[in-house]
Amino acid sequence: MSWDINHVVLVGRLTRDPELTYTPSGA
Repeated sequence: MSWDINHVVLVGRLTRDPELTYTPSGA
């Protein structure tokens, strides 16, 4: 699951702001 979270954070950061990425990832 670690790779999944990292992938989402990387892609999310490129497509969306880092703040928005941390919200779904943290939840």
